[in-house]
Amino acid sequence: MITQFLQRLLWLVVLVAAQMVVFNYIHIYDYATPLPFVYLVLLFPLGTSRWSILLWAFVCGLLCDIASLTLGIGAASMTLVAFVQPVLLRLMTPKDAPEDMQPAYSTMGFWNYVGYAAILTSLFILCYFLLQSFTFNHIIDLGISCGASWLLTLFLCLIFEGFRDHRSPNTQS
Repeated sequence: MITQFLQRLLWLVVLVAAQMVVFNYIHIYDYATPLPFVYLVLLFPLGTSRWSILLWAFVCGLLCDIASLTLGIGAASMTLVAFVQPVLLRLMTPKDAPEDMQPAYSTMGFWNYVGYAAILTSLFILCYFLLQSFTFNHIIDLGISCGASWLLTLFLCLIFEGFRDHRSPNTQS
């Protein structure tokens, strides 16, 4: 219990710090902006209580908002993703999965995990950019920004998962 808390706290600190120091300053052609702090929500196991996921996601989004001066956009987007995560994870795991199954390449399979991560990151990016623009006047630019940022964020989340899953002691050969 305490080790899970410390692991989540470490991921929270690392992701918020990386967002503040590195990813806030990456804007590829003024369209693609990586927002990999959504990876924190992808980490929660199957049996985690919903209020715990919502609280962790809200705090992570709020800290990124404070660092980025985005006025609650990250907190709202992360909270929405955290609300959907348990349902989506339950749908994408086998019926015989253990109640505390950790989502990973090794536990879900590569393509199931990619689908899980793709759906959650697309929901996050769409919500984030819709709240940020708050208009449909530049729908093409909004679509390009969402698509490019989604690809970049998903790519980074999959890289993080590759490092985390590879180094975890429970990895199956």
